[in-house]
Amino acid sequence: MVKKIYLIGLGLIGGSIALAIKRKNPAIHIIGFDINEDQASLAKKIGAIDEISAALIPDLTDVDIIFISTPVEQTIKIIEQLHSAELKQGVIITDVGSTKAQIVECANKYLNGRIKFIGGHPMAGSHKSGILAAKPHLFENAFYILTPSEYVTPQDLARLTDVLEGTKANFIEMTPEEHDKVTGIISHFPHIVAASLVCQAEYHEEEFPLVKRLAAGGFRDITRIASSNPAMWRDILLQNKRPLLELFDEWIAEMNRVKSLVANEEADQLYSYFEHAKQYRDGLPEKQKGAIPSFYDLFVDVPDYPGIISEITGYLAKEEISLTNIRIIETREEIYGVLRLSFQTERDRERAIDCISKYSNYDTFII
Repeated sequence: MVKKIYLIGLGLIGGSIALAIKRKNPAIHIIGFDINEDQASLAKKIGAIDEISAALIPDLTDVDIIFISTPVEQTIKIIEQLHSAELKQGVIITDVGSTKAQIVECANKYLNGRIKFIGGHPMAGSHKSGILAAKPHLFENAFYILTPSEYVTPQDLARLTDVLEGTKANFIEMTPEEHDKVTGIISHFPHIVAASLVCQAEYHEEEFPLVKRLAAGGFRDITRIASSNPAMWRDILLQNKRPLLELFDEWIAEMNRVKSLVANEEADQLYSYFEHAKQYRDGLPEKQKGAIPSFYDLFVDVPDYPGIISEITGYLAKEEISLTNIRIIETREEIYGVLRLSFQTERDRERAIDCISKYSNYDTFII
């Protein structure tokens, strides 16, 4: 039975894991460490942890599970340090990194059968960061990927997932290589594409000064992920180098194929290309959390006049519905509504639809 957990890294992900564990198993004693002492103090104040560790590697002889919630490079260094630490027989060590091959390779090198390393990647996040953004329900219905090292047994996996039951996540087991290729396809490479589209727009801005203003509509939405942390994405690309280099070749070949269809005016094939893409995209799960954090947007068709934002937020405040973002859409091309409201959960968005219809006759749309 798991009685004591050590958690390294008390940000959004680490804090949310701790809160989820506490929600289901309040008796489990959680010791936390963060290089930022204020984060550690806040984690204790909000009940995410029971005790603050003053050292990165404290006395761990009675700890059952160690969670490493740090960037991949730091995780690898911590695994190396844990190699020489005195640990409990059968202790489970797990992480939350968005790439897995390098981490599991390091664990296989430094850890042995006495220590069970299970790579982890909870595929959920938020536009906010830090312990105060942590929530016990952050991972509900999200995929939580597990990539066990060579010494891990089914019993070890069950022990970890039992402790994480409070996350209400969907656990999937993969090899580290499968994980890195899949996340490269549906998360890492899309960030590259989004950043490249933004760079292309900036390149043409000097010639066409209206580019930036017109990009405030749909272009801003489809490139949202380009606003992610630059340092984090630099590291992810370098850590997942091999799968991404293969994806670069595939993408270039795909773009050359579409370029050829345009150059040769292959109307029927272009139609088929977009039709196939539409069908596949329309078939993607709508309510399942994926590798890129979802934003539950609601578009409201309102007149654009002073005071309209306070009017809408006033309605939502009456029903105690929390917003994460609100803004006027400057262009309406392919956008059904001039006001975009963003919510953290689908439930909040549904309540907002009912609220707006209750207090006004404004039409609402989800696209």
